[in-house]
Amino acid sequence: MTKTVILGVIGSDAHVVGITILEQALEAAGFDVVNLGVQTSQEEFVEAASANDAEAVLVSSLYGHAKQDCEGFHQRIADADLDVTTYIGGNLAVGQDDFEETRKFFRELGFDRVFDSETDPEDAIEALRADLDMRSSESEQESQTVSA
Repeated sequence: MTKTVILGVIGSDAHVVGITILEQALEAAGFDVVNLGVQTSQEEFVEAASANDAEAVLVSSLYGHAKQDCEGFHQRIADADLDVTTYIGGNLAVGQDDFEETRKFFRELGFDRVFDSETDPEDAIEALRADLDMRSSESEQESQTVSA
């Protein structure tokens, strides 16, 4: 079964090259990709995830203001009653010296995985496959438990 992922650049960021490369890599890996493009609002991510019954939302940001752009993002996802895996990647913070601090910040915001701007798309795809396969296994186990 094909997994649907939502992809976009959040906030006022207009950097398109990274998500274009990621879109092509995800499609080549067999994912159904809904690319929202650049300057995407939180609401657009949530609406697209809901409308497309997405399994994952992948947020990109290169201009360094993702901390502000992502405040309240996971609350919007929860309010929409969505069960999606969320990733964020790019140059997420202006003056980012220690990426582990940045990763910790975004994990605390609720993102399942956080990637820096040097991440190879194949590494993100491998992680996504593992995370979505794990979610499928949990759902299958729950349905088997309920029917037993």
